Amino acid sequence: MTVEAPLFGSTELGERIERAEAQLISAATEAAGLRTGGETFVIPVAGGVACFAEAGSPMNKVVGLGFHGRPKDDELDDLERAFAARGTAVQVELSNLADPEIASVLTGRGYQLVSFENVLGRQVLDGPQSERPSNVEVRLSDDLEAWIDVVVEGFAHPDSEGVPSHEEFPREIVANAERDMERAGAAPYLAFCDGVVAGGAGMCMSEGVAQLTGAATAPAYRRRGVQTALLSARLADAARAGCEIAVVTTQPGSKSQQNVQRRGFHLLYTRAVLVKD
Repeated sequence: MTVEAPLFGSTELGERIERAEAQLISAATEAAGLRTGGETFVIPVAGGVACFAEAGSPMNKVVGLGFHGRPKDDELDDLERAFAARGTAVQVELSNLADPEIASVLTGRGYQLVSFENVLGRQVLDGPQSERPSNVEVRLSDDLEAWIDVVVEGFAHPDSEGVPSHEEFPREIVANAERDMERAGAAPYLAFCDGVVAGGAGMCMSEGVAQLTGAATAPAYRRRGVQTALLSARLADAARAGCEIAVVTTQPGSKSQQNVQRRGFHLLYTRAVLVKD
């Protein structure tokens, strides 16, 4: 595998990735609204968005802040009231490349730091992206339920390495979120190990950025190259589609982070997760 020099985690690149993230979460939230007919919202705030999809959803958060000024007090008042009206805490995912004063504003309003997540990236190159295990086949899925089932199963049994997530979601909520992400444009991929569904992942492309989402392997098929195959297939498709960079979000020190770093991804920045009940 040929990999060029590591990407530099500049503020310009951070803004581009955070904009793509805000677009994806907004679109998935709107898809949730069509599915449930419930009281979803997507509220623009200081270049980012505050989203609520449904009770307990991983899309219930504020993303993309920090690159177009600081949120005003009345904007924060409005979105905090909107989350409170739905019985949901406010969760902000804030890049360390964002305006540093935003963290002070949030902590001054009672937000507590609860976790971190890492954003890694690499350039998308033409040609083979990595060696693919001969016993693993990857293809775009035309069976949405099979894709959802294996991703939900994988997330229900997370690897124990690294910093554990501060969140846990019921299977039904994970399934709903994956369904909404697919409707928002995330292409579903299935991996087959010796002909049996072994893993799944997603990819959403926007403005030359390929977001690699929702990768999970069924417990019985771990350590058999499933994630390598899923990663390679998505990078190849991203190259054919003209994407310039690929990004993935992981828990710090996790097996997922180790896997992608072995295949040319480098840490670009970290998001602090701040919550106000």
